[in-house]
Amino acid sequence: MNTSILKDSSRTSVSELTKTALVAALYVAVTVLLAVFSFGAVQLRLSEMFNYLALYNKRYVLAVTIGVILANFMSPTWILDVPIGGIATFLVLILCRKVTKNITNDILKMVVTALIFAFSMFTVAGQLTILYDLPFWATWFTVGIGELLSMTVGGVTIYLLNKKIDLSK
Repeated sequence: MNTSILKDSSRTSVSELTKTALVAALYVAVTVLLAVFSFGAVQLRLSEMFNYLALYNKRYVLAVTIGVILANFMSPTWILDVPIGGIATFLVLILCRKVTKNITNDILKMVVTALIFAFSMFTVAGQLTILYDLPFWATWFTVGIGELLSMTVGGVTIYLLNKKIDLSK
């Protein structure tokens, strides 16, 4: 048996796991560090910038989903936020990869992704409506705008970072 293939395979597995864990940990760290802005009817969760990484490599779908699940345990609405936020993030990341797979312009990919994520904030609005009796439409609007702002700031950051580091690797 060729042991160099096994060494390369295990090195790749460790590298993949490390990158996945690093992004999940960064998502949690940024969310918790900015917790005062990360939860509620008006939120600016800057860690949402990591959603764009899934456009560059499918490993980040899992990484961001794990980060969201772990970060949502810090949420005052964690009882719904952990399962609903985790599932919604996973599904929306897959949807964004599928919708943008034939788009070659990175900026257009990011705009489409930001709009899809802003629209998907109905899940957060629904949770806040159920738990706090907040008005659904107004809450969806404020959370969606916050998501759009987070994704815009994050999009610029990730776009510029990808110019320096190949995020697809």
